[in-house]
Amino acid sequence: MSRRKAHVPDENAASLRRLEADGLISFESGEARTTRRFQAAMARGALHLLALGNDCTDLRIPIAHAVLSLYEQSLSDGEVAGMVEALLPIELSQLDPGARRRERH
Repeated sequence: MSRRKAHVPDENAASLRRLEADGLISFESGEARTTRRFQAAMARGALHLLALGNDCTDLRIPIAHAVLSLYEQSLSDGEVAGMVEALLPIELSQLDPGARRRERH
């Protein structure tokens, strides 16, 4: 059973609030979307990783790279992991807009 259907509290809520406060995501029509600032960091990170030979098929890696590049202060491993976990479904839905529609059915 999904967490939403079970009404389990969203463990990503704190990360989402921080990402929104820091201008990395915004909510449009109730759905989270990454901002241009975050998208630019993702693009830079993906290019860097591709140059190193990483195929970037695991989206968590460029997301983590982007998060670490945007936060100049040090983040704990838990904070990075929380942000990556919160950002992954947002990025996946933006890469495949039809996924949201299929998920609802």
